[in-house]
Amino acid sequence: MASDESEKYDESCIFCLIAKNQDEETEVIKQNEELVCFRDICPAAPHHYLVIPREHIHSCCSLSREHIHLVERMTSMGRAVLKEQGITNMEEVRLGFHQPPFISVGHLHLHVLAPVRQISTCFEYKFTPETDSFVTVESLRKKLLKTAPLTGIRCIFGKCFGLP
Repeated sequence: MASDESEKYDESCIFCLIAKNQDEETEVIKQNEELVCFRDICPAAPHHYLVIPREHIHSCCSLSREHIHLVERMTSMGRAVLKEQGITNMEEVRLGFHQPPFISVGHLHLHVLAPVRQISTCFEYKFTPETDSFVTVESLRKKLLKTAPLTGIRCIFGKCFGLP
């Protein structure tokens, strides 16, 4: 099963290194067997965290309906971190994913931002819900429910991608 393990890890991916605790500069805030949460290095809001799966998945466009529970677990971890940091008003939270070609790291990562009203004006365009670049968790979930099981080609939000 060594080949399966190598497909789930990319040694050139910074997020894979973080997931394996091999990046000394990143402080992991919360983790479990499947997920890791840490602060964004370029925060757009006072609370800006990233939740990543340990498994290397390229982006939200690489997902199928089988991944809905993964997205839900990522969301739960993000909300839990916010609560641990004193954020209790979940109406002031933005959770979502960037879509290619608007991703900075080719490893699935959930952006967890709060409070929404304090998102920096110079970053607002990057985190505007339901745009070509940023999709909310709920919108992604609805789209994934409509997708067929993983086949190698994924079409989300009218765009089709071959899976890496």
